Amino acid sequence: MPVEFLTDEQAAAYGRFVEEPTRPELERFFFLDDVDRDLIALRRTTAHQLGFAVQMCTVRYVGRFLVDDSLDVPWSVIEHLAAQLQIEDASVVKRYTERAKTAYEHAWEIRDAYGYHPFEDAEWGRKFRAFLHGRAWTGAEGPVPWGGCAATGCCCRA
Repeated sequence: MPVEFLTDEQAAAYGRFVEEPTRPELERFFFLDDVDRDLIALRRTTAHQLGFAVQMCTVRYVGRFLVDDSLDVPWSVIEHLAAQLQIEDASVVKRYTERAKTAYEHAWEIRDAYGYHPFEDAEWGRKFRAFLHGRAWTGAEGPVPWGGCAATGCCCRA
């Protein structure tokens, strides 16, 4: 029997921005290092450079590419990346979506450059489950039996 562990709100929010990233989140997930800049520099136009950077950093932050609507991100993210790339007019990013396949091609390139794997990849799925299993038994939080709370009868960890 499947177990629902996400609320409807959590499931709807998965893999997309639900609020503006904080300043520390922008500095951590949306910082462009030299390797990032080298990949971005291969793009011919500022629209593609900025769009590529948005894709690259979005997958770091939300855990997936937004290829269906690659600009469904808070404007603060676009401005933060444009400033790092010294692009004065961040609105050029709107031209990034003129050719739908561009976002897919960039996602594939980013995936290959950084070694990302889709969840559907059986071999990497097995490796990831093994990692999580090992983490559960060796991490500071340790394994915790699942059960109802004595006081409330809910289904959180006991």
